[in-house]
Amino acid sequence: MESGDRVLICDLVTERLRLRPLALSDAPTIQQIFPDWEVVKYLSDHIPWPYPEDGASTFVEGELKRIAEGSHFTWAITLLSDPNSTLIGLISLMPHSKSDHRGFWLSRPHWGQGIMREAADRVTEFAFETLKLAELKLANAAANEGSRRIKVAAGAELVETTEENFVSGRLASEKWVLTAEKWRERRKR
Repeated sequence: MESGDRVLICDLVTERLRLRPLALSDAPTIQQIFPDWEVVKYLSDHIPWPYPEDGASTFVEGELKRIAEGSHFTWAITLLSDPNSTLIGLISLMPHSKSDHRGFWLSRPHWGQGIMREAADRVTEFAFETLKLAELKLANAAANEGSRRIKVAAGAELVETTEENFVSGRLASEKWVLTAEKWRERRKR
C-alpha cells in the first residue's frame, strides 16, 4: 500500500464466516453480549467496567469515526449461514498502531469452534495481501490461552513479555510479531 492510498473496508468471507463492516445497528447486539466477564477480562483497561448502559453505542460511534478516518478496520463477525448476519463478535485491524495491530472478541457460545482463528486468518490475509503490511505487532494477556494459540498457529514469534493493564487488572502481557513472509510460508504447508 502506497502512502496516501486509501483502502475502504469491505466484506471478508471465509468458509463459515462473513466479516462485514461494523454498523451503528450493531450497538444493541454488542450491548447485550459484550458485558460478559469471561469475554472482557483480558481486554484493554480502556474498556469501562462495569460496562455502562451506553457502552456499545459510545464504542460503535467512536469506531465508525476511526474507520471513516482510515485509522481502523473493524468487522462484525457473523456466521455465513445466518441470513440476518447477526454479530457474534468483533475483529479490528489498526495498521497505524505502534504496539498492537489487531484486536478481537467473540461471544462465549461460539468459543472452541475455531471461529476466531478463521476470522483472524482472514483479517491477517487482508493486512498482508491488500494493505501490503510487512508485519503485524500483536499482543495478549499471557493468561489468555485462546488468543495465544491463534498467534502460534499463524506463525507469530513471541518477542517480549511485559506487564499491562487489562479489565481484570495488571497482568503479564505477551508481545508478538508476525511477518508477512512467515505467514505466507505457514500457509503453503
